Amino acid sequence: EAFEVTHSDSEWHTILSDEQYDILREEGTERAYSSPLNNEHRDGTFACAGCELPLFSSATKFDSRTGWPSFWAPLDKAVATRQDRAFGMVREEVHCRRCGGHLGHVFDDGPKPTGLRYCMNGLAMKFVPTTV
Repeated sequence: EAFEVTHSDSEWHTILSDEQYDILREEGTERAYSSPLNNEHRDGTFACAGCELPLFSSATKFDSRTGWPSFWAPLDKAVATRQDRAFGMVREEVHCRRCGGHLGHVFDDGPKPTGLRYCMNGLAMKFVPTTV
């Protein structure tokens, strides 16, 4: 796939921490309950750690009790999905539509109004608080 933001492998290693690289570029997963973003409750936006594209509004964040930051909807034109057949199961992988960075997966067990749970890796994002 062609993405708007691209970097060489060595450039990604310079931009991202080792843990972020593993998640965003190698489709890794952080340990459950390890992200400080689980406890982020301020108004603001969760953006891609790779390219800073705004991905999710804090207004759609909810406590899924899964150990990862969860949202019931992304911002318009922020993410894309593709089928993930790793680990002998079929899931919908969520990635940043601008740089292709792996964010997590989306499941159909979320709250209303969408019924979806975007289960994201906190290290794949950064929080930008709303300034008043």
